[in-house]
Amino acid sequence: MAFGRDSGITRRPVVRLGAPPRTGAVESREADRDDVAVEEPLEIRVAGDPLAITMRTPGADRELALGFLHAEGVIRALDDVGSVAHCGRPGDEGFGNVIDVLPGAGVVLAPERVAGTRRGTLTTAACGVCGRLTIEDLIARCAPVADDARIEATALARFIRSMRDRQALFARTGGVHAAALFAAAAADAPRGEAPQPDDAPLFVREDVGRHNAVDKLVGALLFARALPARGRALIVSGRTSFEIVQKAAVAGIPIVASVSAPSSLAIDLAARMNVTLVAFLRGESMSVYSAAERIIATRA
Repeated sequence: MAFGRDSGITRRPVVRLGAPPRTGAVESREADRDDVAVEEPLEIRVAGDPLAITMRTPGADRELALGFLHAEGVIRALDDVGSVAHCGRPGDEGFGNVIDVLPGAGVVLAPERVAGTRRGTLTTAACGVCGRLTIEDLIARCAPVADDARIEATALARFIRSMRDRQALFARTGGVHAAALFAAAAADAPRGEAPQPDDAPLFVREDVGRHNAVDKLVGALLFARALPARGRALIVSGRTSFEIVQKAAVAGIPIVASVSAPSSLAIDLAARMNVTLVAFLRGESMSVYSAAERIIATRA
């Protein structure tokens, strides 16, 4: 199979050392080539104006750009966008690492929401909040998530397994994060009944950056005109930071779950935005930090 930047995988030389389990001494040395995740910069422009740079895995760049701009409040829907395309020509040095988003007909985009905080330098999209966005700022432009969706705890455990089965880049490289979106139970499910959502994800996106994986997923939702994402659960492979909850809240996603720990600010934001935040999701064990009423405990 051929690899390249478009696949998100490249190959690099590696020397593998083997040690017998009892002695701990190096037993063998073998030269090989390893599959590794591609990491390259992507400069996001709005109408030609450089706005942000993120280190990402190439692929789904259009989704990444729109997902980032949506989280920052620069765009609200696909109709705000006239076009989104890489700059330059195929074959040019660096082609594919700059993308420009043009406004739709009659639309005036407001990149100053981001640019006004950068003090003459490009914003680094992968750094997330970078001290420039407070909870109050977000609430001022984004109402708390009003969604009565609920889901059985065991379904979240199944979602994690389903996401892992579809992490193609991770399976080859072990070096990328994933974000997956699933349908939670319908809000009008009969009280007391255990919901049975479909275990197949609606979208799965991978990237070397946790934030980028979520931006790519939200960008896919924009292209599908499926925002706000009511009745959905977002599963992420790493820890849950403020930025992950921010992106979910702006997208209207009511449930966020991760296999690792949340930060204190992520918990505070989730509580203020009425987002159910689940962490340490391992098997059927989990910790729910906010809006726990959406999670139905497994019945004995």
